[in-house]
Amino acid sequence: MIYLLAKTKKHLTLLQRSLIVTIIVCLTSCAELQQVVDNLPENAPQLSNADIAMGLRQALNQGIDQQVSSLMQEDGFYKNDLVKILLPEELQKVDKALRNVGLSNLADEGLKLLNRAAEDAVKTATPIFIEAVKEITFADAKAILLGNNDAATQYLAQKTKAPLYQQFHPVINNSFNNVGANTIWTSIIETYNDLPFTSDVNPNLTDYVTEEALKGVYKMIAIEENAIRTSYKSRTTTILKQVFALQD
Repeated sequence: MIYLLAKTKKHLTLLQRSLIVTIIVCLTSCAELQQVVDNLPENAPQLSNADIAMGLRQALNQGIDQQVSSLMQEDGFYKNDLVKILLPEELQKVDKALRNVGLSNLADEGLKLLNRAAEDAVKTATPIFIEAVKEITFADAKAILLGNNDAATQYLAQKTKAPLYQQFHPVINNSFNNVGANTIWTSIIETYNDLPFTSDVNPNLTDYVTEEALKGVYKMIAIEENAIRTSYKSRTTTILKQVFALQD
């Protein structure tokens, strides 16, 4: 037997050897997912690579539809404690000082305008998300399916954070201009800087709100992803039920 194997190996072409190595690598990379599939009941539906990728796309699209759309509404950020944009550390002392001198209304209005700008920016996010979701391959889907409860969200963040930042930043800046936020915040900061025994502040609020808006978007998508992974009733389509049964 050993003699026959040695003789066979001797006559293998380079192309044949390469093919064998490729098959071994594929089997190794897919072994973890295959083990999950093998443990399913005998009557479980057979899922193709395309089915699994489709299931992950549907999960992300559901997160976008259910959660990101809610952030676009008025008070979508401001009245959602999970993502409400609070003041940067530099301005927290400004907020406190203004309230101490009876200017709570001015402080509240300034905070609300930051969240309004984020709500405006999120309205531009959907096309970028849709393109990223379309690009999910089976290799991506396999890693996501067997990953952490926010693996799909992390994938989306990796693919979209840079273009979303570029999209959000000018929208937030324009929103500040349209609602007079720049004027209000200039007044707030000037009022604070004129108070005795304070050190001047001059934060870049457009950059800050852009970053906080992105964090809020991904947080809400992660919430929906976790629900799909952990709650059968959150799997609203047949393919979602079938695919996520693989990771239950």
